[in-house]
Amino acid sequence: MQLTIRNVSKTYSNGVAALKDVNLTIPKGMYGLLGPNGAGKSTLMRTLATLQEPDSGTIQLGEIDVVREKEELRKTLGYLPQEFGVYPKVSAEDLLDHFAVLKGITAKDARAKVVEALLRQTNLWDQRRKKLGGYSGGMRQRFGVAVALLGNPGLMIVDEPTAGLDPAERVRFLNLLSELGENSVVILSTHIVEDVSELCTHMAIIDKGEILLEAEPLKAVAALEGRIWRRIISKEELPALEKEFAVISTKLLGGRTVAHVYSTSSPGADFEPVEPDLKDVYFATMAGHRSEIVTPAATAA
Repeated sequence: MQLTIRNVSKTYSNGVAALKDVNLTIPKGMYGLLGPNGAGKSTLMRTLATLQEPDSGTIQLGEIDVVREKEELRKTLGYLPQEFGVYPKVSAEDLLDHFAVLKGITAKDARAKVVEALLRQTNLWDQRRKKLGGYSGGMRQRFGVAVALLGNPGLMIVDEPTAGLDPAERVRFLNLLSELGENSVVILSTHIVEDVSELCTHMAIIDKGEILLEAEPLKAVAALEGRIWRRIISKEELPALEKEFAVISTKLLGGRTVAHVYSTSSPGADFEPVEPDLKDVYFATMAGHRSEIVTPAATAA
């Protein structure tokens, strides 16, 4: 099973073109959708989750026409939105049992087995009787995954799942997500590059409603070998450096500025080569160097 998105566009009533002729082929497994805030990620996720319709284009999950057969899609959909509410005075076990009934698991014994299995999978079994109002942010996110996993979904959408989590909770949550892509199409929408780098075998970069790059992360990183250079400068030197070179990113280190520059050859003796990573792929793509990152996945899109 794969998810096929063809020529999908969406413009809101205020004139904002949130999606512009989006084309993606998403296979089974973990797929990262990476882009800045406001890039169109959540619009695409809501469209895939049948919460809104595209203005044009088609979306196909296996044999299901997502736009025309919304109820069929919802039977096999797991959705964890960026923000979701819980009943703070209800325990995780009771609320998950309630959602299981809504999902059509009506037999009490079968439901009890499913609830236990999902709470164990999300490492919440020992906290199953604790009221959700007392859960940490990471625990609530893991409970959201348990709800999304009801019914063994063929398509699971996870929108900005680690935003606001502390480092320990983020690691726990990513470990959980890494287990989910074996039997389903799992789309991870995020602006955090590390989430995609650690989890996903395929990815796309989106900005201003357009897909800038579709690639396999490891191959995209390999395509930048020998093209990323680093120079440590003062803050005052940055404007002049940006005029002379293709600066793709900067960060502060010990009060100095570390600038990464894209160049097919050494830009000068003051620069040192850098082993590229997915952040460099992201920033190089956002800076307009998409065509240089040639991968099979990108050319097939």
